[in-house]
Amino acid sequence: MRDNNTWWRGAFLTLYLVFAILPLYWMLNMSFKTNTEIVSTLTFWPNDFTFEHYRTIFTDPAWYSGYINSLIYVVINTVISLAVALPAAYAFSRYRFIGDKHVFFWLLTNRMTPPAVFLLPFFQLYSSFGLMDTHLAVALAHLVFNVPLAVWILEGFMSGVPREIDETAYVDGYSFPRFFLTIFLPLIKSGVGVAAFFCFMFSWVELLLARTLTSVNAKPIVATMTRTVSASGMDWGVLAAAGVLTIVPGGIVIWFVRHYIAKGFAMGRV
Repeated sequence: MRDNNTWWRGAFLTLYLVFAILPLYWMLNMSFKTNTEIVSTLTFWPNDFTFEHYRTIFTDPAWYSGYINSLIYVVINTVISLAVALPAAYAFSRYRFIGDKHVFFWLLTNRMTPPAVFLLPFFQLYSSFGLMDTHLAVALAHLVFNVPLAVWILEGFMSGVPREIDETAYVDGYSFPRFFLTIFLPLIKSGVGVAAFFCFMFSWVELLLARTLTSVNAKPIVATMTRTVSASGMDWGVLAAAGVLTIVPGGIVIWFVRHYIAKGFAMGRV
């Protein structure tokens, strides 16, 4: 009986891995094919192997500037989100005040709200203040969704740190900034890593706000990828190559915070 259960579990896991990896492999496979081969035949590996699509992305400013723009506003958003969420999460974790639970719930409702709801207010405000088509515009817009998420994650980690540590540090003469940076922050570094990862990923893949609030100077890669139609049709190879390169930053971030993410699933609110 145990052998049968083990076999079924192995078979199910194998099928799931194939189901999950197949789209990624197929996109990578398409990125090395010519457009003619992509639309004409079904092949599991390129018959006419080419790097032309990647060469197009790395040499055409319309393409590689999209990655640069995306990285700029994503990094800005992640830094600001953590800078705002850390003291806010500490306040929710350590203090009780009137309406604290209601404010905490209101923060989470922002994460649940579709981006389209905030599109018109952001567009009008940014047009009035001259922020349209800037990296800061997208970074600030994404704060509406990433700050609540970061606060929720960090509050869970902070609540797991005993309050006696705070009191002992104050008795020893630590100021709050010194205590927070030298003692408290290292204790929740796993939570900071998890929060930074999710802020980075949600800002990296968001399309609606990023495409609407930018046009030329700060246009992200997700917006560029939706404009690959030309007079000759869809440029499938370049689109596949762009998709492969879009996954790379996320993979790099996962590699650096992989240990923190594992601890986050075990300890924090992930």
